[in-house]
Amino acid sequence: MTLEVSHLVGGYSQIPVLKDISFDVKDGELVGLIGLNGAGKSTTINHIIGLLTPQKGTIKINGLTITEDNQEFKQQIAYIPEMPILYQELTLREHIELTIMAYGLDHEKAWKRATELLKIFRLENKLDWFPANFSKGMKQKVMIACAFVTEAPLMIIDEPFLGLDPLAVHDLLSLIEERKKAGASVLMSTHALDTAEKYCDRFVLLHDGQVKIEGSLAELRQALPGVGETLDDIYMSFTKADQR
Repeated sequence: MTLEVSHLVGGYSQIPVLKDISFDVKDGELVGLIGLNGAGKSTTINHIIGLLTPQKGTIKINGLTITEDNQEFKQQIAYIPEMPILYQELTLREHIELTIMAYGLDHEKAWKRATELLKIFRLENKLDWFPANFSKGMKQKVMIACAFVTEAPLMIIDEPFLGLDPLAVHDLLSLIEERKKAGASVLMSTHALDTAEKYCDRFVLLHDGQVKIEGSLAELRQALPGVGETLDDIYMSFTKADQR
């Protein structure tokens, strides 16, 4: 099991945003993290990647916590944020070189993989471009390429489809499937419920900092008979009930 979140309590102040949440992501599994804006999805992700320190609870990646080995813990994660984060003074080539150094990758093997990814996203002729030259969608593709170069065992993907054209969305989903088959675990936060329903193995529905329900689509249907057949039906049944 790659990721284990156990009884996590945390947030940005002494008043917790996350209220005792627990879930896991197994090897070779894509788990969809879904919920309304403010439900705690980004806060959960920020705790997992080490930007926030839990007030209570534990986060383990392959049995390791961040306090036991900070560097090893973080090298097991490839993170694609909702908004691209690039260094304005570095070219695309230099972003890839930085990623290779940060993860201690084999240089030749990593560049072979990077070249394949750049061709997929039609960036192979833009290695000497700076971020100022890229559109938002192209910046997102740079983030995706850098993340998939690492071949990390855990991928954390936050709202990955924003700004991507349909072809790039298809390419990204194909890459996720490829990494799953290789045994990687993927946690993906998304509002694209129709896409999540089609590609995710399980779902964790957050609301008000709590896990309201989790499981495969079949398990959610079984737990909520009469609600509806689709992930959207199940999602709406929870959110509308809480707004009454």
